[in-house]
Amino acid sequence: MIFSSKAEYGVRLMIELGRQRPEHPTSLKAIADAEGLPLAYLEQVVARLRRAGLVSSARGAHGGYWLSRPAEEISMDQVVQALEGAIAPMECFVHDQTERVLCSHQPDSGRGCATKLLWTRVQGGIIRSLQNTTLAELVQFAARHGPEPLVRAPGADPASPGPPSVMQSPAAASAMTASAGASGTTRPASAAASVTTRPASAGAQPTPVLPAA
Repeated sequence: MIFSSKAEYGVRLMIELGRQRPEHPTSLKAIADAEGLPLAYLEQVVARLRRAGLVSSARGAHGGYWLSRPAEEISMDQVVQALEGAIAPMECFVHDQTERVLCSHQPDSGRGCATKLLWTRVQGGIIRSLQNTTLAELVQFAARHGPEPLVRAPGADPASPGPPSVMQSPAAASAMTASAGASGTTRPASAAASVTTRPASAGAQPTPVLPAA
């Protein structure tokens, strides 16, 4: 089975929305520019996703698109079916009007197609793979192997961190420690050296005179 460009573009759109913060809508033009996708076609794709309840939108200067629910709660079969309709490995499996999956050869002479068992199993395998894959898994894979996420709308970026702390070499740290110790409560050596003595008088012992505190 070959999926159309609607599925490809839609899945890429959903992954990019999953990488953004939901409280800040993402411009469809920003996604189209980043992914190299035609904007007009992407508008048709996102309309299908919105009708399926997978994507929400808001208009205005700060409008855009975001996921309607967490990526962990969105399975890829929901996304692909919203974009492609019924999932069938052969054209003869889909009814043109109802898009129900059934064998169109059933009325032929009262017999069904001999290959129906094969295509039914192929269909089941595809659907199970999509059901067992969540959008969150694709977002995590893109974060590890893909490019950086889009620049968000104004105000969407996290607050920038404060100024970095100043790193000091061991020598500078030792110098600062020595300076802090010298400025303690003990009297500096220069003050102790400034003690003067009164000239000795007859029969009197010299009395030390300390400088004023």
